[in-house]
Amino acid sequence: MDVRRRSSLKPSFKNHVSDNKMFEAKDTKVVDGFVPLSLGISNGVFFTVFFSVTYFLLIRWREKIRNSTPLHVVTMSEIAAIFLFVASFIYLIGFFGMSFVHPTPYSDDEEEEEEIDGDVNEIVRKEDSRVTSCGAALDCESDEVVKHVIKKDLEHLPTETVVTEEDEEVINEVVSGKTPSYSLESKLGDCKRAAFIRRVALERITGKSLDGLPLDGFDYESILGQCCEMPVGYVQIPVGIAGPMLLDGQEFTVPMATTEGCLVASTNRGCKAIYVSGGATSVLLKDGMTRAPVVRFGTAKRAADLKFFLEEPLNFDTLASVFNKSSRFGRLQRIQCAIAGKNLYIRFTCSTGDAMGMNMVSKGVQNVLDYLQADFPDMDVIGISGNYCSDKKPAAVNWIEGRGKSVVCEAIINEEVVKKVLKTTVASLVELNMLKNLTGSAMAGALGGFNAHASNIVSAVYLATGQDPAQNIESSHCITMMEAVNEGKDLHVSVTMPSIEVGTVGGGTQLASQSACLNLLGVKGANKESAGSNTRQLAKVVAAAVLAGELSLMSAISAGQLVKSHMKYNRSTRDLASKA
Repeated sequence: MDVRRRSSLKPSFKNHVSDNKMFEAKDTKVVDGFVPLSLGISNGVFFTVFFSVTYFLLIRWREKIRNSTPLHVVTMSEIAAIFLFVASFIYLIGFFGMSFVHPTPYSDDEEEEEEIDGDVNEIVRKEDSRVTSCGAALDCESDEVVKHVIKKDLEHLPTETVVTEEDEEVINEVVSGKTPSYSLESKLGDCKRAAFIRRVALERITGKSLDGLPLDGFDYESILGQCCEMPVGYVQIPVGIAGPMLLDGQEFTVPMATTEGCLVASTNRGCKAIYVSGGATSVLLKDGMTRAPVVRFGTAKRAADLKFFLEEPLNFDTLASVFNKSSRFGRLQRIQCAIAGKNLYIRFTCSTGDAMGMNMVSKGVQNVLDYLQADFPDMDVIGISGNYCSDKKPAAVNWIEGRGKSVVCEAIINEEVVKKVLKTTVASLVELNMLKNLTGSAMAGALGGFNAHASNIVSAVYLATGQDPAQNIESSHCITMMEAVNEGKDLHVSVTMPSIEVGTVGGGTQLASQSACLNLLGVKGANKESAGSNTRQLAKVVAAAVLAGELSLMSAISAGQLVKSHMKYNRSTRDLASKA
């Protein structure tokens, strides 16, 4: 509110100030918004004293520090300076702080301001009857602006900071253990509210703040019973795009969710090199998800009897019929067995349509085990998974036999592109690949890790498209090959990945953000015309992105640019800039 308009309050304003006992101004009047001359002189004196004694004390303390004199040993002049410092500081705070704490008078019609969302207390309290009406004394328009700003600020407060009485009751029940945290969704019937209450209860129990972990802006209904239990928020991961990637005559823009600087830029450079060289070509070698239960018998001979029965071609059709009852898309492809003493490991492989298929194949396996129990009553099923599958672990069986989609992707990079885009030579890349990806990995005893950084690209694409990030382990099995072709002028580069495990339906693929990324690739949901086509295409895109990432990183290493590029794109300069 303008101070000139306040001056028109006269007696009623003075009485209001006197009642609040903030200060007395019997003989001092504010005219046209200016401070009287005598008051200005006193302010100047106290300003001068305040800054003078402050400067004096700083000089004295600096000398004591330099001379190793204790700071608590003070002289009479320093005592006087401290006294003057405190006195002038109190005066200045009392004079200038008054305008900040003085309440703003409101008229009777302004006191009826509405509450904000029912969660914020009254913004305007009723003023004393001595306050004049809006039309007589106050600047109504100015007050409305002030209250509009207050209301706007309150509306932007995070909703999680407002706890209603009803929520407080539930929170106390969770904190005390009366109500289990996992039951909030079913009890309240509101997934967002359940996440909020769980979050507040967690902060009170642990004494740790979750500020910075967002709660709003997420559909908690979409994850109920399928993606995540007991949510308290969600994590934000930036998504970048690499491409266009020219693969099998089609262009794809590849979404990559990552927090590693330089990764998207490097993959993008590889996509460019492949594109201008005519694109990449991919071939799907196998498509089958696996599950391997472990069963036990009384003797090794009985375990071998079941092994022979399962691997007998004449029995396969019967077993496939039992297995396929579990799903419209699950189709048994083969059964492979391994014996360890009297324990038998049975590795089932089946197609799963556009789903990644772990649950689908498990249901089919359970059907077969139930069927076998009639002919082998002494069979003891130890576990539906015996790690011979093998899921979420590096395993030679996946490297050799494959799991999910087995893909090989290749491209021929022109000599000119190698020099101008990748900044290296064909001979250097071939030599580096042999000594690093092949020989170096062999020296390290790598299992499926004959590559530069396939896991980097696989993880980023998996996070963006809603895949199971833990399956990055076997999905990143990759051998990168580089060879000089066309009389040594051009580069043939390929990646062979035997166990890419992806899906376009189920799990995290149905979440809004991940669904959008799948839609960008043109593989969202199930393919109604050809079951499984979308997941097969996604697997090829993953392999092509790995090809681009391998090509670019190997070129950076060959050209000696790796450290330089990471220092430029993978290190924050925010702190350095602020310090400078």
